[in-house]
Amino acid sequence: MRKLKLEELNRLDLEQYKQIEKLPVIVILDNIRSLFNVGAIFRTADAFLVSEIHLCGITAKPPHREIHKTALGATESVSWKYFDEAMLSVKSLKEEGYSIFAIEQTDQSIVLEDWDIDTNDKIAIVFGNEVKGVSEPVLEHVDGCVEIPQFGTKHSLNVSVSAGIVMWTVFSHLKSLLLE
Repeated sequence: MRKLKLEELNRLDLEQYKQIEKLPVIVILDNIRSLFNVGAIFRTADAFLVSEIHLCGITAKPPHREIHKTALGATESVSWKYFDEAMLSVKSLKEEGYSIFAIEQTDQSIVLEDWDIDTNDKIAIVFGNEVKGVSEPVLEHVDGCVEIPQFGTKHSLNVSVSAGIVMWTVFSHLKSLLLE
C-alpha cells in the first residue's frame, strides 16, 4: 500500500469544477463565529458538490486570511452569498421552493439516519452559532430539524464537524441525481 500523489487523485481544476452539475443543496451558516469553521465548511461543501453557501449575520465573508487557511481555495469554487440575517436567506429560499432543515437538537428532531431525504426536493441546511445554535426565528420557519446522534458525555459537535457529517449524508442520498 502507498499513498497516492496529488496528481494521481484526478481532481478537477477550478474551471472544470465550476462547469459540473452541483447538488440542489444550499448550506446556510447562521451567525458562525469562527472563521476557521467557515473555511472548513467551504472546503467540505466543495468536496460534496453543494451548490451554494449563504453566510448570515456575524458569519465572516471571504476574502479573509483565517477562512482561506482552512478553505484552501474552496471560497473560489463554491458559490456564496451574504445575508444580514439568516431569516432573509430562509425566506428567499422558501420562495424558490426549497425545503429548509435545521441541524439542531429539539423536541421534534429527526435522527440523521432516519431523515428521509426526498430526491425531488431542493434542500437548504441551516447550521447555527457555535454556542447558541440555530436562532429561534429561523427554527420557527424550517420544515424540520435533524439531529446527529451522539453517545458520549458531550452535548454537541463542532459545527464544521456536524456540517461534514450532514453534507456527506445528503451527498450519499442525492449523488444519483448527478449520475443520471
